[in-house]
This record gives sequence, C-alpha cells and structure tokens, in this order.
Amino acid sequence: MSFQTMLAYGFSQEIPIQTPVSITMYKGTARLQCHFKDVSENFDNTVIHWYQQKEKREPVRMLYISSGTTIVENSFQRNRYMVQKLSNQKICILIIKNIGPDDAATYYCTLSTVSGYYYEVFGSGTKLIVSDKGNSKPENSEILQTKHKDQLLYVCLIENFYPEVIRVQWVDGADKEVTKNVVKGDVWKSTNDKYSVSTWLTLPVNMTNKNYFCKYDHESQENFKLPIQDIVFVYTLPTTILLNTPHGPVFSCLLGGCTILMFNKIFLSYVTDYLMHRAAHLVYLVLLLKSSMYYVIVLFFIYRTRTPAKLPGKKT
Repeated sequence: MSFQTMLAYGFSQEIPIQTPVSITMYKGTARLQCHFKDVSENFDNTVIHWYQQKEKREPVRMLYISSGTTIVENSFQRNRYMVQKLSNQKICILIIKNIGPDDAATYYCTLSTVSGYYYEVFGSGTKLIVSDKGNSKPENSEILQTKHKDQLLYVCLIENFYPEVIRVQWVDGADKEVTKNVVKGDVWKSTNDKYSVSTWLTLPVNMTNKNYFCKYDHESQENFKLPIQDIVFVYTLPTTILLNTPHGPVFSCLLGGCTILMFNKIFLSYVTDYLMHRAAHLVYLVLLLKSSMYYVIVLFFIYRTRTPAKLPGKKT
C-alpha cells in the first residue's frame, strides 16, 4: 500500500493534503505545506511528523513537532530544518534550507493520534526535484466524451507538462472528490522529456453533467478545473466489440481496428498494448501447438525405427 493512501484501519481521518505536489529547484530554500483540514482537536496540541523517502527506499523520519518544540533526528542536520505551525489554518510548514542534490526525495507529513492505540495518517506527499530545468505547465488540457448504450464516458486529457508529478481528481460542484466509476491512468512520457496523463469518469446518460469537473494540481498550475460542459463531443461510431479492462468495460472499439479511439492517445496506447498482448498470446499458442505436433511426429518415427516391421508369413 502506498503512503499516499495509508490510513489507519478502522478510522476515517482524511489524508492530509500537501502542497505543492512537487518543487523543482537547484538551490535555495524549499517550503512544503501540509493542510490538516479534517483535524477537530486542538491543533496546537497535535504531534506532527515529517518523513523523507528517497527513490526505492523506505521512508525515514526526519523530525517531529510536539508542544511547540521541534525534535530533529540525529541523521539530519538540525540547522537546515525548521517547522512552522499556522494553528488558525491547520497548516504545518516544513522549511528546508540550502537545498542540495542529497535532498531529492518525496516528503510526507503525518499526524499522530491516540485512540485506544497509536496510529499515524500520512499526507499526500511533496516531491522535491533538485534540478535547474524548471517546470512547464500543461500545453493542452481538455475533456472528451463518447457514449456507449446508456452511459457517457468522459476523458480528461492533460498533455505535455514537467515534472511528471501531478494530482488529478474528478470533483463535484462542492469541490468534493468523486471516486465512484472513476479510472485513473498512469502518467506516460510523451515528447521532449514532457509527460501526459488521462483519467476517465463514467456517468449515466440521464445524469446532469453540469456539476462535475476535472481538477488537477501541478507545480506550475494549482487547483485548475475543467468543467464537463465545455467538452469536445466525439462522434460515436457503431460498435461490435466492448473492450474490457481490469476496471470493467471502459470503451468500445470496431472490429476493423478501433477507429473510435483515434481521438485519445492513451486509449490508442491501451488498445495497442492490448492487441499486442493478444497477438503474442495467439502466437504462443500456435507455436505450442506446432511444437506439440512435431513432438508427436518425432515420437512416431522413433517408435517406427525401434519396432521391427512384421513381414508377411508364409502359410503352411
């Protein structure tokens, strides 16, 4: 289970939201915010921890703040880290001074709670990228639509951004995240060291679509929303095959080559991978069948060579 989604079993504490989702810088001071909007207790009395997780390693606790005192772990330089608490906003800020290459990692805030036993809820995370490249906001973002029977499929496509870290959600008019009938795609590398991502939302045809948005947070552009009513409508072609994914039926394609998917790169990529896997599977079966046939033929000839032929006998 990833730390972004870690929740203590049996508790409904929401995941603390960290901003920005990433920071790209070469030197200077980084400020990482963690918002504990769901905390109902006295924020001044809460114990907050900060963890550092380097690539392919386990998270390591850097420090924690309790009763206004910050305790830094011995493996970290005390003079480089500060923590601020904004009690009225329920925000905790980690300040990292004199950024260097060794600081490249993902940082998580956690809230310690004692309710019968001790547990921690990890935040959404902020990735610190040590580079002088800077960031690039998405070159294109749009919502596309297609229809299958009594359902509408909305595809939020966000293209060509850097770095690759992005938080994409479907939200309603109250800015509450929608998780039902949502499929989130993985970020893929597009062109010129930039990245793209897409996510799907399926709704019944008779459901109003005016209160749904595709919302994304990126280092270059936070809290950006795309309303569904501004979608680009896509002509729905007659379909003969419903292509199923591990998440259930997602889209339809034509028997002659999935022409309906040309409007979306991730769909086309998915179908290409799907067909490649199917083709590889069929080739494997054919080769296996051929090898089995050859095996039977070889056994037959071995049997014939080792068994002397019976000559017709003379009748007496």
